[in-house]
Amino acid sequence: MPLSTPQLAAEAAPAHAFAAFSFVDRIDEFEPSRRARGRFLVPAALAAFPACLVAEAVGQLAAWVAMDAVDFRGRPVAALAGETRFVAPVAPGSMLELAADIESCDDDAVSYAGWAAVDGRRVIELHDCFGPLLPTAEFDAPEALRDRLALLRGEGAPPARFRGIDALVATPAGGERGQSRRATLAVPASAPFFADHFPRRPVFPATLLLDAGIRLALELASELPAWPAGTPLRLVSMTRVKVRSFTPPGQRLDLTVSLQESARDGASIALAVSADEKSVATARVEIRAGAEENRR
Repeated sequence: MPLSTPQLAAEAAPAHAFAAFSFVDRIDEFEPSRRARGRFLVPAALAAFPACLVAEAVGQLAAWVAMDAVDFRGRPVAALAGETRFVAPVAPGSMLELAADIESCDDDAVSYAGWAAVDGRRVIELHDCFGPLLPTAEFDAPEALRDRLALLRGEGAPPARFRGIDALVATPAGGERGQSRRATLAVPASAPFFADHFPRRPVFPATLLLDAGIRLALELASELPAWPAGTPLRLVSMTRVKVRSFTPPGQRLDLTVSLQESARDGASIALAVSADEKSVATARVEIRAGAEENRR
């Protein structure tokens, strides 16, 4: 017997749905197929809110515009990102102001750019992002998503739903000091965030995968001989991001970072992620040495 709309919504709305990995509380402006402006309150109780989750929030806002544009027949998945600029960290308790501008969108793919700000000052910028649209019904109940967008565009979702994510610690697996590092990351077989990502086909979020790679790259950068021990390091950008395959629950990932270029004030580090000797994702991480610049 076909599922009714309420049944579909119940199927796609377990206890953590739209809470454990959803980062848009309200959409204040919405121009169909073109743009959106929204917000997300970072819960004050969190210990930290990683930069990759700020990028995820911008991507999710763009996804709502894209799904609406194709009447929820498809939903975008992470694939390519030309450049993500990390301008400033985001503290727990901050109100993220989110923006997504759609450059093109059809039933096959979406291209977009976007940014997030706190108190009117940008903290992250995304450029040249691209994601294929896959059949929504493989991942979510389309009616549940349609209803969710109506809520976000209306009264908004209750804030402070997000409770954080248990630390995913990569296990060191060798490397050459100052030149490369390797590690393994065990994706959990179950976790609350799979309820959002995605109810019908759980997939390990690419932003969490990239966050693990960034942390490994920062560890490698801290070993560079040109920088005195204890030199403060900051993530500046991530470029050339390519996500080639989905990562299911329980998968073991192999992470490798390798130094590409270095100077007295910065370093460029390549990131490669694989599983069962097949490429999962690649990216380039740019790191700077020294205290954060004063920003207007």
